[in-house]
Amino acid sequence: MLIEYKQIRSESRVLLLRRGASRSTWLRVRKARPQLILSRRPRRRLWTLRWSGRRRRRRRLLQAHAAGGDWCEGAGQGSRAAAARRPKAADPDPGPAPGPEPEPAASASGPQKLPVLSVRQLGPGRALLLLPAEQTFTFSGICRLTCVYGQVEVFGYIISQGQPAQDNFSTYTHAYLTINAIHYSMPEKSEKEIRKEARILLRSHLNLEDRCWSMKNFSPLCSIVMLERLKTSTVNFLTSYPGLSYIFTQEVTTFQINAEYLALRSVGIKKERRKKALNLSESALAALEELVSVSSEEADGCPVILVCGDQDVGKSTFNRYLINQLLNSIPCIDYLECDLGQTEFTPPGCISLLNVTEPVLGPPFTHQRTPQKMVYYGKPSCENNCENYIEIIKYVFSSYKRECPLIVNTMGWVADEGLLLLMDLIRLLSPTHVVQLHTSQSRYMASLTPDYVDNMDGLYTKSKSRVRNRGYELPEFADNLEFADEDKESPVLFTGHKLMSVYSEFSFRKTSRNRESHNRIFRELAVLGYLGQLLPPVPKSLSPLHGLMPYQVPFNAVALRIAHADVAPTHVLYAVNASWVGLCKILDDVRGYTKGPILLAQTPICDCLGFGICRGIDMEKRLYHILTPVPPEELRTVNCLLVGAISIPQCIFKSQRGPEGTIPYVTTDYNFKLPGASEKIGAREFNDTQEGKLYRRPRFYRKK
Repeated sequence: MLIEYKQIRSESRVLLLRRGASRSTWLRVRKARPQLILSRRPRRRLWTLRWSGRRRRRRRLLQAHAAGGDWCEGAGQGSRAAAARRPKAADPDPGPAPGPEPEPAASASGPQKLPVLSVRQLGPGRALLLLPAEQTFTFSGICRLTCVYGQVEVFGYIISQGQPAQDNFSTYTHAYLTINAIHYSMPEKSEKEIRKEARILLRSHLNLEDRCWSMKNFSPLCSIVMLERLKTSTVNFLTSYPGLSYIFTQEVTTFQINAEYLALRSVGIKKERRKKALNLSESALAALEELVSVSSEEADGCPVILVCGDQDVGKSTFNRYLINQLLNSIPCIDYLECDLGQTEFTPPGCISLLNVTEPVLGPPFTHQRTPQKMVYYGKPSCENNCENYIEIIKYVFSSYKRECPLIVNTMGWVADEGLLLLMDLIRLLSPTHVVQLHTSQSRYMASLTPDYVDNMDGLYTKSKSRVRNRGYELPEFADNLEFADEDKESPVLFTGHKLMSVYSEFSFRKTSRNRESHNRIFRELAVLGYLGQLLPPVPKSLSPLHGLMPYQVPFNAVALRIAHADVAPTHVLYAVNASWVGLCKILDDVRGYTKGPILLAQTPICDCLGFGICRGIDMEKRLYHILTPVPPEELRTVNCLLVGAISIPQCIFKSQRGPEGTIPYVTTDYNFKLPGASEKIGAREFNDTQEGKLYRRPRFYRKK
């Protein structure tokens, strides 16, 4: 009887194995086969088994090896390769497990090897990602993505080969981004021609060794993506403050330190589970498909899409995804921001109209942009002054030229007067489609069908009956809207809308207890993202705000107004100093005054060109020192400073690098009874556990 000996690496003893295998042995091996293909976690649990269980598992592994089975000790990729590899005859001297085949060839005797996701580090801050068709890659962190070959989709936006690189911001504060490899149109070419085309495209990006690796792992319909480390002035500015670096990168201990992990880490990203990414429901996908189809058809004109719903149902996320989907087929989209608290492209407290031509692949504080028209309301909510809110929306909406689709973002205030105010917006803006989002956790909200809107009174408008079965006549809005000349003579018609009810399946981090703190953090991040434009582009060194040169503005060159509270004239400068100010342009000429400051009796509805920080007031020279990223050619037209309830983030006062000793604007000796320094003008009080100080808006600070 022929006997062979097999050396077991984990043990120093010799086991006697039979060369042949009976039928019962083969059946046991087939039963044990699924247990051989173990991921990292089940193998780690192997050592937690009892002694008898480990002995039984070891016996099955030896039986499978004797029958020709192969137990791959690698994680993920090796296990998948072992599952696809067919059994082979026993070899008296088996060598190491072979690597991946260069060509996934199918044979009649066994199944074809499935292509897998592959990552390779190209150098410092660069990595190559091979995504087979229909596979996904979810990540956290920031990177610059270039599609070298094929086609991928990120947050609804399709990136094809030859397109410019796109900046991706997959942050902890929002759902993680996912790179999806999608099918792309392939002409009738042989596989040899396809590989030759891919090799030519890779020649300008990779060296010979990396090209050989890429073509070895290449498969039909595979997309090749290059990931690069991303450095921007906004990211550097945000991460310079303690406690904000976790937004982009999270240092989490992991046991899967392999070549893939190191390659992604050099770029600045980390692979995440798919469940942490955005999950769209069937109703959301159907609504997106219909809206894209309607917007792409020229015969239907330019649709006006109004998105509404309760707080934290995913309105902003839906809008971002819709913008990216529309940009795949049309060059631009108009966006009307009516949410004062959680704005998308501007700092909070604004109502703005923008023309969007580039995809939005990140949260709002990563893509702050300059609007076509913007008005600074001054507060994150309009509950105490809804009439002024409506008038500002009329003023901003009058600039919409109806040349491309319009997306309208609304507030999450849909209870009581908030619902009535939403009725007024629907009648005023006359949308063609109303997308109403709801979740299992959101409050009940009536379906905003055309009949419901027709029969309900708004906060400032009354219900109207149908006119000729086409629309609703609203003469009260006819004088306030500036449409084409042929439309000015006729009253404004509300032509009805199509209601699209969308069930949202977004994951929520907010609760009723922490919602206010989360919203405040998002507002402060938007302000910091705007201030990041003050810094020069990389690779220049990062400078703190106190080291930048401010503009000097004479008292008699601008007018002042506290937009959200009544402040005594003698204390206006106390409120303006160290404040977030809107740089506005009013029609009145204020340069005729010889002395200042010039105070306005009412808050004007005027264009806002940008924002800044009043970092000091020089009473001797009668100058304001303003720090702003607005270019000088636009600053020449600014003649009004509006101060609202939007405050400067605390980290700017307390955590800037450089100042030593006493920190300006942070004091423990403050008169809380001083007029104009109460809570209603935005002063806040908190305890600093490290320094035991109180922060309040200062009485006065003179720049030295």
